[in-house]
Formats: sequence, C-alpha cells, structure tokens
Amino acid sequence: MATFLLEVGTEDLPASFVSDALEQWKAKIPAELEEQLLSPKSIEFYGTPRRLALVLNGIPERQPDREEEAKGPSVKAAFKDGKPTKAAEGFARSRGVSIDDFEIRKTKKGEFIFVTQKIAGRAATEILTELIPQWILGLEGKRFMRWGDGDLKFPRPVRWLVTLMDDQVLPITLTNGSETCNSDRTSQGHRVLHPEPITLQSASGYIDAMKSIYVDVDPEERRQKIVEQVGKAAKSIKGEAIVNPELLNEVINLVEWPTAIVGTYDDEFLELPSEVAITEMESHQRYFPLKSGARLLPNFITISNGDPEKSAIIAEGNARVIRARLSDGMFFFNADRTQTLADYLPKLEMVTFEERLGSVRQKVDRIVGVAGAIATQLNLDATQTELANRAALLCKADLVTQMVGEFPELQGIMGEKYARHSQEPDAVATAISEHYLPKGAGDSLPQTLTGQVVGLADRIDTLVSIFSLGMKPTGSSDPFALRRAANAVVHIIWAGELSLNLSTLLTDVIASFAADRDGVNADELQHELEDFFAQRVQTLLQDDEAIDYDLVNAVVGDGDLDYRQRMLSSLLDARARARFLEEIRTNSTLASVYETVNRASKLATKGDLDTATLDPAGVVDASLFQSPSETAFHESLQQLVPQTQAAQAERDYQKLIDGLKKAAPVVAEFFDGPNSVLVMDDDAAIRQNRLNLLSLLRNHARVLADFGAIVKG
Repeated sequence: MATFLLEVGTEDLPASFVSDALEQWKAKIPAELEEQLLSPKSIEFYGTPRRLALVLNGIPERQPDREEEAKGPSVKAAFKDGKPTKAAEGFARSRGVSIDDFEIRKTKKGEFIFVTQKIAGRAATEILTELIPQWILGLEGKRFMRWGDGDLKFPRPVRWLVTLMDDQVLPITLTNGSETCNSDRTSQGHRVLHPEPITLQSASGYIDAMKSIYVDVDPEERRQKIVEQVGKAAKSIKGEAIVNPELLNEVINLVEWPTAIVGTYDDEFLELPSEVAITEMESHQRYFPLKSGARLLPNFITISNGDPEKSAIIAEGNARVIRARLSDGMFFFNADRTQTLADYLPKLEMVTFEERLGSVRQKVDRIVGVAGAIATQLNLDATQTELANRAALLCKADLVTQMVGEFPELQGIMGEKYARHSQEPDAVATAISEHYLPKGAGDSLPQTLTGQVVGLADRIDTLVSIFSLGMKPTGSSDPFALRRAANAVVHIIWAGELSLNLSTLLTDVIASFAADRDGVNADELQHELEDFFAQRVQTLLQDDEAIDYDLVNAVVGDGDLDYRQRMLSSLLDARARARFLEEIRTNSTLASVYETVNRASKLATKGDLDTATLDPAGVVDASLFQSPSETAFHESLQQLVPQTQAAQAERDYQKLIDGLKKAAPVVAEFFDGPNSVLVMDDDAAIRQNRLNLLSLLRNHARVLADFGAIVKG
C-alpha cells in the first residue's frame, strides 16, 4: 500500500470554484479508482485559493491479477464446414487469443464461443498517469479561461503540479501550446508569509509540510479557525458577529492562512438603515458586521490573508474602503429621500421589463389589476383593497432610486424605508418589502395580507405575460425563474390560508392581458399555465410535504382533468386531502376501504353515470332490486350523502372515510355474500341500476381522491 499526493497549483481561483471542484472530485474520483480496482483506504480532498489537492491513503501499488470472460459469436457463425469464419477470427483478434483458446458452451440461445483470459494487474502509477490529466481538465465550471498560446482551459492558469507516490515523483505533463507544466515535488507557500517554494519529501507529510509554510489546505479546518477567531474578535469589543453562512463559505476559499481583524468606521454611518451597511460590508467587502443586541456597531471583522503582525495596518486600510463605500450610501440615501416614493413612478417608464411586454411601469399597472382581482376573490373590504392597490402601485418604485441602482439586492427593503419616509400607511410599506418573499427555497413568506396579495399579483402577472411569449421553462433553462414564481404562489396561498380559486383567477388575468394584445390564445395560455401549476403542486406535495407520489397523483389528478380543476380551484383543499391520505395510509385506515372502493370504481366504468352525483335519488330505482344486498347498499349510500357533504364543507375527510368504512361490509355482501348479485345482469335496466349503485360509491370516494391512482400496499 502507498500514499499518493496530487496538488494542482494555480493563480488565485474564484472562491466558488474551489468548493465546486472538490465536490466534483469527490463524486468522480472514488468511483473511477474502484472501477480500476485501486480503491484506497481513504481519500482526503483539499483546496485553497491557489491549489486543489487530494491524498490517496493506502492505495494498492498495482491492480490484482484477474480472469476476464468474454462471449463471442455463436458456433454457427464462428465455424463453417469445420473451419473458422471471419467472425471467429475477428473475435480472436479483438481478444488477443488464438482459435485454440475458444470454449464452446451451451446457452439458452444455443452454443456460443467463450474465452477466459488472465489479465495481469497494471501498476497504480501507470493508471494514475492516465487518470490525473482527466481529473484536472475534466472539471467543469463558469468562466473558464485560456492563457498563453495554447487551448487549455481552466478558471485560472495552472502554474505547478505535485505528484508523489510515497516519496517518488510520478511524471505528468500538461501541455498548453508552447508552455508545459511538468510535475515534480515543489509546491508554493503562502504568498506573503512564505514566498519561497518548498520541496515536499513525501506524500504522507503533506498537511504538516504545508502548515510549515503558512498554508492550511483543509477548508473545514479553515472554517473552524475563522468561526473561532470571529467569535473571539467580536467578544473582544463586546459585540456579536453577524455570520452569513453564504459569506462564510466564500471567505473560507479566499484565504490560505486566516486572521480575523476588527475594523472601525464612523458612528455617523449608523444613521443609515442597517440593511444598507450590512449589504455593503457583506456583499462588497466580504466583512462580517457586528451588532450589540438589535443595534449595529460601527465595527466589522475582516478575514485577512496577510501578515498577522500587520493587522493594524490592514484594519486601517479596510476601514478607509468601507468609509468611502458607506459615504456613497449616505449620499444615495439622503438624495433619494428628497422625493416621495410615488414621485419615482414616471421613471419606471424608462426601465424595460421585457422588450415585447413594455416597461416596468406597464407591469406595475398590470400588478394593480391582478391585485384587484385577488382582493375581489378574497372579499376584502374597501380599506384592505385600497391598501393592496396602493402597495401594488408602489411596489417597484424603488428600482429607480440611486440606492437600489447601486445595491440591487436592497430592492423592496429600500422601498419600505422610503414608503415610511413618504408617510405611506404601514401596511403599504411592509407589503413593498414582503412582496419579494420568498426569494428562494426555504425563505420566509409574506406575513401580512397586503404583502401576500401583492406578492401573488406580481408573480401571476409574470407567469401570464412570459408564458404568453412562449418562453416556458425547458429543462434546466428558466431565465425568468418561472418555476420559483409558481412555487411561491402555491406557498403563499398555503401559508396564508387564502381561499383563492387559482383557475378562475388565471382566467380573469389572462382575459385582461389578452384584451390589450393581438395574437394571444387565451384558452391555450390557460391550459399551459394550469398544467404548469399542477406540476408545481405535485412536486411541492412530494418534496416539501413528503407525501407519497401515488397519493399526490390521486389528489392532483393522474391525467384526470376533473381532479386538476378541483385542485386549482382550492389549493388548500388539495393539500388537506393529500395530508389526510398520507395519515390514513400510515394508520392503515386506507387499506380498510381501498379494495371496496377500487373494485366498485373499476366496475363503475362500465356504466354511464357522471362522476359528480352523490344522492341516489333519481338515479337508483329501488323497485328493480332483486336482493336484500341491493337494498342495504342503497340505504348505506343514503346515509353516506350527509357525511360526504359535511366532509366537503368542513374539509374534514375523516367523516367521509368513516362513512366508507361503514359501507365497506355492505358492499362486500353485495359482491360476494350469500345475497350477492351479478352486476352485469342480462336485463339492461337491472344492470344499469346496479352500476349506478357502484358509480355513486365511486363518486363519494372521489370527493377525497382518485383511488385508481393509489398503489396498493
């Protein structure tokens, strides 16, 4: 067994690429080594801004010898008149054997030629020499570059390679035009703390050797150091660091030898909204802000990759930068507030939403219209409706302010600040900020009714307008984030317990949108959007609610348009039914009615009763009964009607299941008891009467779900 080290040295890599590259290696390299019968005891992956590395601990020095069996052509194809054919000769040649090495074996398809070969294991060094260039150049990512006069691509130029099998260099060459990079045992230290190269003697001493030149190659170790140092630095000034996980992940791969340094800026900048200062520190400077309770402190923590002894100088340099940036922010903030938020509306005419859909100002007008339609459906009173309309009108106004122009990530947040400064109602100001929520999976949702209405209106307008252009998401391409928009619509309705009929809302919005445009096929657009929402609901119920796929299909409709329509008419009801199905599957209640309902439903397809009728009155003729089991079935259906109606009205489907459980033995008697009947009687009237009984039972069950879509078990 041996230890192997690969280090790929580069100019400073983008932080995101370091983590992405290591994840790709983790997914690829162990599988390839296993395929080559060279699985090591363990693999360690390392990365810094200037290097990607791996250590294979306990890798076999060579593959084991093995036998390999190959099946060739049939005997009939391999020999003719006792002589080998071209097929036999070609097979022998491809396997590197002679005709005498052939074995003839009987198979289910006749006699075939087989050969068994002994394959000598290859040296690990030979195989690694072939694999390593693929491991390096096979990495994928954004913004790869060429350098020199060659065609080799990588995020940054490759400057050195270390390839050690124990203490021996494994010769590898990367050629890039006239340049070559030959592997050896020389690595580079920290650019400031140890600018001289280091000669590595052995693969097994890699970690300690790199630490001796101020390079901590383990990202997780750097993470731990940064978290500890940030906590200690914050405590030193009696503050608490605001540690954004995304920023932490980035900073880890910006440094090789981290040092936390506390910096200071002027108290006057605390007059800025804290969101502005935090955004500036995090997004632009990669600093960790500091707070005391809810109050922001005029301090920050930067993670230096420089000389710790120069920390005071580094702190002052960073402070000068953040002061300049915050001064700009203060200027923008004061300048923006010389006007009311409503004064910015005309400028939205100059901002294009989408070339064929006009300006953002036109989009705002559409959002106001959609918000009005939602308010009508929700039966909002005049005050609530007025607040929703006002928030919809102002929801994008901050896009043309100087602050949001400089810091786009503050859209909505600044809109709320400026709305309050303009003395807009609190509900309007809050809704302007909330309507952007959720910004991604797992993000918080709008908490106010006004924010929910405007958030829904904005996204529904986007979906309708973009779909009208035929720009539906395809595969991984979704430039307008339409899937995220539809997911947000569903989540907002669920979280807000909003009794919206999404199908009707889409109809109204599409009609209004199409009235101002030629060439919009309203029916086709409605169908596409309903399909799209059905897919999103299906995915969210399975992924977020952890409901079995077949139960979701039974609620959303596995090709059943009636179910899809019902789902879109009440997303709250669809979620309630899906959750209930999962619950009764878990407690085995579902199994107690499944067979009865499914058997009835399958036979009901031979009849012609619609799927909506529940009351046997008018569709079942008791005078045609020939058995007590029919009478009992009829009576159980009569008793079931009020239970099903109550279940629908109260969204309490336990009442329906209780009724179905009570009816189950009666239906079993109808099918198989001593008083059972033949459903498909020769008499057409009797046959139809019995099919109607079964159809009614099916219809009651359909109030909960399509039992035909549920998988038994």
